[in-house]
Amino acid sequence: MKHTLVLALAGAVAAVGVPSDCPAYDNYAAQSHPPVSCGKFKDPYQRPDSRCRTYAVPEVEETITKVKSQIKDPDLYRLFLNSWPNTVDTTILWRGVSDDNPDEELAFISTGDIHAMWLRDSANQLQSYKPILNITSNNSTNNIATLYRGAINLQGRYIRKFPHCNSFQPPPESKLPPHHFKRNLSKRADTVNPPYDPNVVFECKYELDSLSAFLQLSWDYYDVTKDIKFFGKFHWAEAVKTILKVANDMIQGTYTEDGSVNKSPYTWLRDANSATETVSNNGVGNPVVGNLGLVRSFFRPSDDSTIYQYFVPANMMFSRFLKACVVIMESIDKDTAAQMTKIADSISKAIDEHGIIKHPKYGDIYAFEVDGFGSSNLMVRNTHPLTIVVLANASGQDDANIPSLLSIPHLGYKSASDPVYKRTRDFVLSRSNPYFGYGPVLNSIGGPHLGPGMAWPMAVIMQTMTSNDDDEIVHGIKQLMGSTSGLGLMHESVNTHDESKWTRSWFAWANGLFGQMILDLLDRKPELLKKSYQA
Repeated sequence: MKHTLVLALAGAVAAVGVPSDCPAYDNYAAQSHPPVSCGKFKDPYQRPDSRCRTYAVPEVEETITKVKSQIKDPDLYRLFLNSWPNTVDTTILWRGVSDDNPDEELAFISTGDIHAMWLRDSANQLQSYKPILNITSNNSTNNIATLYRGAINLQGRYIRKFPHCNSFQPPPESKLPPHHFKRNLSKRADTVNPPYDPNVVFECKYELDSLSAFLQLSWDYYDVTKDIKFFGKFHWAEAVKTILKVANDMIQGTYTEDGSVNKSPYTWLRDANSATETVSNNGVGNPVVGNLGLVRSFFRPSDDSTIYQYFVPANMMFSRFLKACVVIMESIDKDTAAQMTKIADSISKAIDEHGIIKHPKYGDIYAFEVDGFGSSNLMVRNTHPLTIVVLANASGQDDANIPSLLSIPHLGYKSASDPVYKRTRDFVLSRSNPYFGYGPVLNSIGGPHLGPGMAWPMAVIMQTMTSNDDDEIVHGIKQLMGSTSGLGLMHESVNTHDESKWTRSWFAWANGLFGQMILDLLDRKPELLKKSYQA
């Protein structure tokens, strides 16, 4: 099967406890393995041998068996079988306990083909198992709840030490070596302030959504288990207080009242040949108006730098999960809980005031990024010659990664029936969005991370999960089934005109999200999974 790996990737390090003769999964996933499914796509079987899996969870296997009878199409089931267990099969590189407290569980969860733990990715990878988190396990060690607690504790440790950073090295308890080889960036230097320890931090891009992911992970665990005592046992509250300090720092703008320039609490520079890999104005970014109620983010969830630093989807996510976690904090520190409520409400109010723009075609929609100055524009076509339309405070696009404008209902910030969201959704899924890719393979959102013409299956999944329209959902399923290049897994991106051109053979977050979509459809639209997609 022909395939093209568009992006060079860092090799993965074997997980603790996995036999040394097990193949590296990034190479394994880039090749087809028997037996193939009996449908027209003949999708291969891509799960590693059971002895090579990083974390065996009985409830995962039970769910896979149960779902088989509920999905009629053999190719669709094979995609679920390959994708949903991908995180536990391949990315739990280590789990154990803290050297400081043997009761404190830790879990190091890599993003897949890169030997590092992203706060955002690992939180979302585990979210795909939230539907089975409430299953009472007879196995006290290998269960999903253990992974959640271990990830919350380890993420909290990272945040307390280096709150502006987004991805991290294995903890010293794991005895796994730090990994310093970055994708395509091994010869480029990063200049970051505050400084960080490269033996702890893999990359230090300040992303508001990464801090939000810790809150999301915490909420997901509490939402199902109601295990509030866990959060008071270790250092969860200190991690949240650290996040609040960063948020308060990032609410300030570029200028003081007398026109002096504020010292930025964070700066980033990289010796790079891509504009999205560095930050303008010597690492400070474009100016923003301060004290609007919004929180700045230097980078997006794609790890691309923002143009206007009030990144609206991340502010939505931060407000949503900061407010959700108040109930946890109230059992520990009521004053901090009150501060969380105040900031969350302030952000929500500021989004209503500054994050909604009037598009000439779609009307009032959510902006992607704002700066408070009203200095950006969109170019739109009508029956007359090209018109430049200035849209105050707005960056008119959306990105495939989560949080995105498309994912607003998935985040729980607004419902899919919200009028502003519906108009925003129409915009981001149209050719008015400059990064909406279209062609015979995928019609979906991409982004500057990989450029025009590379659509992301993750965005198709999110379109499906935010839709109640049967035809739209069926179309999304068909696109996903036809875009794996015969490898039976979700890629990071796929060329909209050539499925053999893709990036990342092993992207655990996208795989898990596909499985999450299937489980969601079993709840909402089970009849659509009883269909055959062979025509």
